[in-house]
Amino acid sequence: MKINVTKLNKNAILPEYQTPGAAAADIHACLDGPVTLQPMERRIIPTGLAIAIPEGYEVQIRARSGLSIKHGIAMVNGVGTIDSDYRGEVGVLVINLGQEPFVIEPGMRIAQMVLSKYEQISWQQVDTLNETARGVGGFGSTGIREA
Repeated sequence: MKINVTKLNKNAILPEYQTPGAAAADIHACLDGPVTLQPMERRIIPTGLAIAIPEGYEVQIRARSGLSIKHGIAMVNGVGTIDSDYRGEVGVLVINLGQEPFVIEPGMRIAQMVLSKYEQISWQQVDTLNETARGVGGFGSTGIREA
């Protein structure tokens, strides 16, 4: 699938898949200089890119696993969603959950993005829901086994 992308900054780097089997493309920080993220500090890191996502699709912005495990760099909102009608700059909402300051360098691979198909829901209000074996059991209920 082809997605139209515009560089809003001459230093922006297009998303890149690192391997042939990669589901997510790495996205890069588009900064004028290094940015130091203190422990528990949140920031929006610009990418210098705007994208045109087709209707019926979203782009999910996710943390890079290596930055998460080695440095505690995560997404403030867990997984970010870019809607098909958004045309502004893609920003990465990062937080430093680590114990040390972390330096984000210009051009650094800061997050990853995945294109996902979705359907909007047409809600139908009913008086009762159909019964299932699980019923209302939640939050760990499927992991409990009785002897």
